[in-house]
Amino acid sequence: MKKKFAAVFFAIGFGSALLLSQGMVAHSASSDTYKLLNLFGDVFERIRAQYVEDVEDEELIEAAINGMLSSLDPHSSYLNPKHYEDLEVQTKGEFGGLGLEVTMENGVVRVVSPIDDTPAAKAGMQAGDYITRLDGEQVMGLTLREAVDKMRGEVGTPIILTVLRKGEKKPLEIEIKRDVIVIKSVRHRIEDEIGYLRVTSFTVKTEEGLKEAFEKIDTELGDNLQGYVLDLRNNPGGLLDQAISVSDAFLERGEIVSTRTRNDANIQRYNARRGDLSNGKPVVVLINGGSASASEIVAGALQDHRRAVVVGTQSFGKGSVQTVIPLGADGAMRLTTAYYFTPSGTSIQAEGIVPDVTVEQLRLDRPEENGFRQRSERALRGSLKNPNGEDAETDDAEEAEEASEEETEAAAEPEVQLTTAYDDYQLNYALNLVKGMALAQNANK
Repeated sequence: MKKKFAAVFFAIGFGSALLLSQGMVAHSASSDTYKLLNLFGDVFERIRAQYVEDVEDEELIEAAINGMLSSLDPHSSYLNPKHYEDLEVQTKGEFGGLGLEVTMENGVVRVVSPIDDTPAAKAGMQAGDYITRLDGEQVMGLTLREAVDKMRGEVGTPIILTVLRKGEKKPLEIEIKRDVIVIKSVRHRIEDEIGYLRVTSFTVKTEEGLKEAFEKIDTELGDNLQGYVLDLRNNPGGLLDQAISVSDAFLERGEIVSTRTRNDANIQRYNARRGDLSNGKPVVVLINGGSASASEIVAGALQDHRRAVVVGTQSFGKGSVQTVIPLGADGAMRLTTAYYFTPSGTSIQAEGIVPDVTVEQLRLDRPEENGFRQRSERALRGSLKNPNGEDAETDDAEEAEEASEEETEAAAEPEVQLTTAYDDYQLNYALNLVKGMALAQNANK
């Protein structure tokens, strides 16, 4: 009896000691956190008191918060009220601006393409133009985001762009009046009895635009329709629900994508609904190094279900999900909260979608662009490793060290605007592949 009592006492004592130990660990961790917060406060006060110039408290706090978030991965960040408003505007697909697709190159803004029927297009802006000044202020030294912010503004207000253009001996001064820019995320046309669908980004209007494109192509071609080419090249992504809707448009059933939070604590699966808007016609998906995030979800879903043949070059490799968390009047935080996985359970984080058929872009009119190398997710400083255990270390440490947020945005912008199949080798290959698939499909009927 005494032995049993002693054993019970020992068990209780051990449990109490364990709880006490856990409490001490928790207290110690809490104490360390308070010490670090005190350190932050000391540094903050030193800057306020001794920095060579006056600095606004708001700027310091904002920089500290953004530094904390951006240190996690390349896609987590703090959005002050203005940047949060800009993000909401972008996802809605409407904003006040000029109508230019741009990137940053050698310190100045390079025009990728003016958007049709916008003030920039009407003013004569051309693809390949270099913008060196905005209302007389040099672009050199600005980030891509800062330059874009200056070009956007209140509808009806003018801005003067100083432009360097090939073939012109002197810089051009082009005045453009800002207007409401409606981004058409889905464009379509007919290419030799094949429906060509170009999705440039995933905004709230993408699903609606895709359905409209299907209807117009079907009306024009009817029974002569051979199949579709879905062009996702240089599409930087966008809204997850729109990527699911675009995938669903080509699928009758099955999983489209799954998202998993920390330690797989919460797994969310998204499945297709009945109704293939493409009516089972052959589909080829075009991707390249500029295809990221939502684009990769679509390509991965159609590839895994063998609903489409993926053609082009390896995609960017952004396999994480960001949640925008509003912070009231103080803006919002964009936080990486999950990884996404293709239907086969594969994460493309830092790996990308590997095409079924690798086809490099060859352009006879611009041979110097054939060797252009897109940045990838794994080359970004602080990029997350692949949760499947794949080695996500960059092959070029120097390239990873040089990568910045602005360069990420530039890589995600359309680098080459391809308007015709004539000089687009990848598109030509895709069109011929659809024709061959259509012949095989008809032969098996």
